Amino acid sequence: MREIATDVFIVGGGVGGVAAMLACTRAGVRCLISEPTDWLGGQLTTQGVPPDENAWIETVGGTRTFQLLRSRVRESAIAEGARQREIEPFGAFNPGGGWVSRCCAEPTRWHAEIEGLIRETQAAASPGVDPAILLHHEPVAAEVSGDSIRSVTLRDTRSGECVVVTARLFLDATETGDLLPLARVEHAIGAEHAHVYGELHGRTDFDPALRLDALDQQACSWCFALEHRPGEDHIVARPAMYDWWRSYSPGLPAAAVSGAPSTSPTPLPGVPMTPPWTGPLFSWTVPSHNEAGRREFAMIPWPDEPGADQLEMWRYRRIVDRSIWPAALQGAHPDVTVINMVQMDYWQRPLLGVEPAQREQALAGAREQSLCWLYWMQTDAPRHDSTSRGYPGLRLRGDELGTADGFAKSVYIREPRRLVARVMMHEGHIGTHQRIRDGHAKSLPNWSATPHGVCHPFADSIAIGHYPIDLHPSCAGRNNVYVPCTPYRIPMGSLIAVRLTNLLSAGKAIGVSHIVNATTRMHHSEWAIGEGAGTLASFCVRTGSSPHAVHDSPAGIAQVRDALTAAGAPVDWPWER
Repeated sequence: MREIATDVFIVGGGVGGVAAMLACTRAGVRCLISEPTDWLGGQLTTQGVPPDENAWIETVGGTRTFQLLRSRVRESAIAEGARQREIEPFGAFNPGGGWVSRCCAEPTRWHAEIEGLIRETQAAASPGVDPAILLHHEPVAAEVSGDSIRSVTLRDTRSGECVVVTARLFLDATETGDLLPLARVEHAIGAEHAHVYGELHGRTDFDPALRLDALDQQACSWCFALEHRPGEDHIVARPAMYDWWRSYSPGLPAAAVSGAPSTSPTPLPGVPMTPPWTGPLFSWTVPSHNEAGRREFAMIPWPDEPGADQLEMWRYRRIVDRSIWPAALQGAHPDVTVINMVQMDYWQRPLLGVEPAQREQALAGAREQSLCWLYWMQTDAPRHDSTSRGYPGLRLRGDELGTADGFAKSVYIREPRRLVARVMMHEGHIGTHQRIRDGHAKSLPNWSATPHGVCHPFADSIAIGHYPIDLHPSCAGRNNVYVPCTPYRIPMGSLIAVRLTNLLSAGKAIGVSHIVNATTRMHHSEWAIGEGAGTLASFCVRTGSSPHAVHDSPAGIAQVRDALTAAGAPVDWPWER
């Protein structure tokens, strides 16, 4: 069995893992990063999700390296011949023209620019500190001695061969917090009772003595990409479970759900939903927190255009805008959108805390549901022009995802296992409504600095972020929650395990409540977390300290914060200074 020794081992090559690797390399510290797939980048690449971002992302709301990556994505499209829209300056150029982000682009483009940024950082690094990258490797075991991790064993997902990695520090940047159970690290799965942290939107419908409902895990989604070829027929084969999904109306008792006809194998009972859905899941009508409790989200695929300010789903996550390409290049750059809608959120089976076979069932179920949703759009969906039903010209498009079938390489993960950390972020720290309830709107002189208020001023903060608290439906049958939160600081203590002395979280699996994970899971926050973790780990290696010792020292915290600030990674918001 092969063995590798390094200073910092980053387990997981998602958004946070990439940022942590870049931070370590810039600091002159040896590191190794592993990734189960053939691409680094996680949400941006393998999961095919355009970046949900905050209102300040172009100025003070992101780290310098994340903003550089976004600029490189824009520059690469222009270098290929894309034309900027006359109404937008370069800093706002959106290659895909999607509405969810100011920088929508193909996962292949994000992947190429991430690789380029890594190469540049390697070239500028001190001799001997080039980061090592192990693709197609997943963690399968960890050796723990006392309160420290000695090694982590990886398995090659192609050959089955294993490699053992020893390191001074281990960073979990996996999509589901995979290192935590392997190293027997205290962690949480599911939703806390409101009693645990006193959260305004916490659950109150189970015994508080249980503390957690482990089944309350946010839905995952298997994204796919589409182009539209009017007049053509690209309808996929009718999926086996289509009849069941077409009849599923979340919120009805399981016995009342229209059972699957004989054509649908192994029908699901259907998870009850509270509060109930707005009718059939497969519909353009979805639950909303507006006065009506529902909202229409139709789709108007290319070449038709929506009305002014009409929000529809084709352009919501569009990653290729045909109109910005010269006529000679439009054949290679058709309008392409990523489909990631709540109608394909999979909450029938959980991913976390289950046996491997059950996890595989959940992943297969998520992919099947997405395929059924595509078939519904192609055949049964009410059309925007009312001419008939369905859009048979919708065609799966894999070129932009790096796949042959048009589906993302990996499922989109919203919720991981969450570290039980030295500092646990909860809704009281960042929830706008709760902080108003708790009197902060009246007691803080800078409360009105943003429309959302201001957060708890963590003195040990090493990252910032902002996005609404956006809980998708869960495997426990809890419907969505979408409420505002303040622009927030992320404390160093939320990356540090309570007990283990050489483990940091460098991605979504930091020490947050189930509710707070619904905002810190976003791309820009995960990148900032990873950059903070990589900077802290590098400081520990260079000084011979442990994360606990640094966190116990005001001077140590200040030095890490200064290093981040010098690297262009903000640790607080301008109105807080």
